[in-house]
Amino acid sequence: MSLAQVHHISAAPGDETAEGRFTSVGHGVTGALLAELEPLFTYALPDGVQVRATEAELRSLPQVFTYAALSDGSRVVGRTAPMRGGPSAPVRFHTHAVHIPAGVPLPGDRLPVEAWRSPHWVSVTPVGGGVLPDPLGALPPGPAPVREGLDDFAVSRGPWLAAVLADLRRASEEAAPAGGPVVLVERRSADVARWLGLAAVALPRESAERLTFTTYTRRPGSSALRVVGVLPADAAAAREAGLRVHVCADRPPVDDGADAWARTAARVWRSRMPGLFQEARELPGDPFAAGPLAVVALCAGVALGSGERAAAAGWAAERPYALDAKRIGQLVEALTSPGIDDRTGSEFDAAGRLFGALDGRCPAPVTAPLAAMLVTEAVRGGNGSLELPRRDAFTGPDGEAIAGVLGPEILGELESGAGRGRPAARSVQLLRVARLLGVHITEVLPEAVDRLAGTVLTEAAGSEEVPAFAPALLELLDEQFDVRTALLGALDRIAPDDPVAVARFLERVALPFTGTQVLPHLRMCAEAPRAMTTLGRDRPAIWHRLLRAAGVSPFAEPLVLRTAAGLVWEDRAPTVEEARLLLETATSDAHRTAGTWARLVDAALGAPADAEDATALAHDLLRGFPQEIGGRERAALQLLDLCRDLRTGAPEPGWAARVRTLRTQAEPVEPALRERASAALAERLLAPDRPGAELYDFVRADDAELIAAYDRAARSEPVRTRLRTQPAYAADCFTVWTAHPHAGTAWTTTAAALLDEVLRPAVRSMSAESVAEVEETVGRTGSSGRANAFRDWNRSSPLGRLGRRIAGRVRRG
Repeated sequence: MSLAQVHHISAAPGDETAEGRFTSVGHGVTGALLAELEPLFTYALPDGVQVRATEAELRSLPQVFTYAALSDGSRVVGRTAPMRGGPSAPVRFHTHAVHIPAGVPLPGDRLPVEAWRSPHWVSVTPVGGGVLPDPLGALPPGPAPVREGLDDFAVSRGPWLAAVLADLRRASEEAAPAGGPVVLVERRSADVARWLGLAAVALPRESAERLTFTTYTRRPGSSALRVVGVLPADAAAAREAGLRVHVCADRPPVDDGADAWARTAARVWRSRMPGLFQEARELPGDPFAAGPLAVVALCAGVALGSGERAAAAGWAAERPYALDAKRIGQLVEALTSPGIDDRTGSEFDAAGRLFGALDGRCPAPVTAPLAAMLVTEAVRGGNGSLELPRRDAFTGPDGEAIAGVLGPEILGELESGAGRGRPAARSVQLLRVARLLGVHITEVLPEAVDRLAGTVLTEAAGSEEVPAFAPALLELLDEQFDVRTALLGALDRIAPDDPVAVARFLERVALPFTGTQVLPHLRMCAEAPRAMTTLGRDRPAIWHRLLRAAGVSPFAEPLVLRTAAGLVWEDRAPTVEEARLLLETATSDAHRTAGTWARLVDAALGAPADAEDATALAHDLLRGFPQEIGGRERAALQLLDLCRDLRTGAPEPGWAARVRTLRTQAEPVEPALRERASAALAERLLAPDRPGAELYDFVRADDAELIAAYDRAARSEPVRTRLRTQPAYAADCFTVWTAHPHAGTAWTTTAAALLDEVLRPAVRSMSAESVAEVEETVGRTGSSGRANAFRDWNRSSPLGRLGRRIAGRVRRG
């Protein structure tokens, strides 16, 4: 098929009389297409070039090679070159283009960029309307001439290769990326064509055909093409237009920002092996995945970076069937080369997956280097997430050699005192590798596992998620019975001191402790969440359920009391009722061993002032733990116990002073206990049978806090009722409240107020007979003078007394 050719001459720059025009148009090119083509053929002179350029300047002007898609689906390939009719004529530009109808391939199934160096592009219109040879159809067979010298060009542009190829790949997507064309800045337009040649080789054919371009323009921001070339002078304008600009004629970029495929493609070009692109396209997978290209590159001996090696290993691990035995061997050899020193964690992870895919599929000598590299990294590199080989991968001389090198290192680290700062994943990895290599760790295992137990709890406490080390830890426990036994035992020993942490850990990591080990504390920690979900806030019921889950009696293993208390109450104190329950659950010896007696003390001392059982609990604690309870807590419990005697028993003499002494020894006294003690003392002092010596001691002490409590108790309704109904009690109170006129200020003030505000209303509410009885009792128990004082007090009124005090002051004045 003969393709239509088009010739066009541009207007002379600066000469309005010389208009641009089409000088020859082939068959089938419509006027609408010509209108669409003309802007593509417009040529703008570079800065500094005169309209009447010299011959040397004319030869240095950039030629334009363009490939564009038109609105009707057809395409055009053309070259624009400078021309001049005579020595003094202004420079003009001739475009020779070939129109390619929609759906028609280029002759020889070539790519557009391959016509760049076609010898049949002309700079003049054929005379007489003749037809010149088709520049596309006349291309020689075999590799197109455009590929000549691309290897050298790629090497010279090494620092820019990856970034440019990445952008050209994105520009070749089916839907043109937003943001305008990719701008390639070169001093020569021919080098822009070479960039497009590199892309044409590296990209799949359908992608390369979508890559429309021009090798030179002064207006990149308004171009509808996907790739444009500009001179360095126009780079700044392209950046200001927000375009993706690659200045390949300037300093190399610091960070290419390219993807793994582009980085791999760049290394292939720099290694002068463009044939690898076709080999990679023959492998299954995404054409722009780095894996296939990285695989063929590594097999061909191309040195790649860590990310590209990881891509190769990951791709091969997913498709081990896609490679023959030769390539698998080459790939393994390249990945395990001793000269590589920049491997990353992701590369080792991919290598581990590759080993898992090849293990059993390939002979052991093929996969042995991978296994050796993985365990070496596990020991020396600290990669805790690494997928380890199976144990039988290290049989024979190769396994013995690796064990001889790594064994001492493993033992040295496991027994190192620095192990407490070692991450859990690291310890798990070392223990697993030791088993793989047959390293004997019996002597260091107990200490290493104790450290591991503490570490797993610490690391798990920082997050609500499943710890990252959990899968490897469970595999370790499944693989090694001795490690499982030792670790579960260590956690069981830790649980009484921090049961909440152990319980939370077991919620996230389901440890296998369903065997023959007793492990009472672990079983309680595992049961706690279920018990709390089922029983809600019934803490006594949860307590009993956890003790049953332990499977042992508190008498045989008292520490289960500590574990259960920590799980149920955490850092809180139980209530008095709950504390009585705990005390009754086991003997004092068991609580003493478990240390739970301290929680019972906290319950007693923290009880509200109206908790009836608190005093009885204090009495039992003082009797059950006489050696353990001391200092402030002992004085506080004794004060609480004294409250019990004051209200229900016969305290030993001197109890009024003892309240003050114990209160001082128990400082800082809990507010509720302070209130309880003051109230108990006051109530006892207001009792009809209180000893006079105690009352005398109380009054003379003039303790403002206790006297205030006495005042509150005297004003209570039970005391007021007794005063109104019991003349003898009223007489006793009158005697007490008037008997110590020379006591301290607190007492005298309080006594006077009680006489006026409490006793006087009570006496006035009595019958005459009851008042007489009060007066008679006062005289009988005191003296006739005191009886007279009562009569005077009863006859007087507050207003009368106030008048007498005022008159006395006047006389004294």
